[in-house]
Amino acid sequence: MEVGRGNANMDTDAFPTKKFRILLNLNHKETNMEAVIITFLFFVFLFFIIILFSMIKVMREYERGVIFRLGRYSQTKGPGLIILIPFVDKMIKVSLRTLVMDVPSQDIVTKDNISVKVNAVVYFRVLQPEKAVIEVQDFLFATSQIAQTTLRSVLGQSEMDELLSERDEINKKLAVIIDEHTEPWGIKVSNVEVKQIDLPIEMQRAMARQAEAERERRAKVIHADGEFQASQRLADAAEVIQKQPISLQLRYLQTLTEIATEKNSTIIFPLPIDLITQFMKMVEGKK
Repeated sequence: MEVGRGNANMDTDAFPTKKFRILLNLNHKETNMEAVIITFLFFVFLFFIIILFSMIKVMREYERGVIFRLGRYSQTKGPGLIILIPFVDKMIKVSLRTLVMDVPSQDIVTKDNISVKVNAVVYFRVLQPEKAVIEVQDFLFATSQIAQTTLRSVLGQSEMDELLSERDEINKKLAVIIDEHTEPWGIKVSNVEVKQIDLPIEMQRAMARQAEAERERRAKVIHADGEFQASQRLADAAEVIQKQPISLQLRYLQTLTEIATEKNSTIIFPLPIDLITQFMKMVEGKK
């Protein structure tokens, strides 16, 4: 009987323990469910924020957005606020500001067979963003290649003297040709400038000798022209002196005055030739 009572007491003590364990398991399952729900809601909220940011775009004043809907061109929007359809619309930004592109140095052989290196700069802007995106894969790279080939072609048809003296005309010609090629892409070329022309050292020396010879020729021409004008003036002066012989004496006195102002110890007194002539005639008469 005592053994039976002991077993009954042990069963009575174990029953509350099992009940407590069941309650703990239920609470643990409820806590896990709450954590799962909170995590799910967090990811849903994060996904909603990402979708919201992908829907709303803000374009600056100088920007335009080319929109493709399911792969097809839809429209061009901007500037301001733009709302896109998630997973349906895709937008490509295009700047309308003037772009400055440096054309790398090109090895060119001119029309008179002179090898030079020339680089240039191109100023252009996008006028039709949809064409700049649809008609060409990369309009910047394409414009750079067109500029390089056109620079080699145009300068190769010109002589060295034209490159150095008629640069404005060459710049206009380059701008017109490049603009004709880029017009189907919605690009307007406003200006092209040849920046620098690198000449070989031998050509620089030859041009320096040519310039020196040209300067010497001009100096000789100017000197000869001065001598010619001086001779004309001297002839005119001789005619005046011939008409008025006393003017020669006045010229003698003026020359003496000029010599005296220089503080020279030597005075040159001019002797009239007419006086000597008279003496010569007298000597000849005595003979």
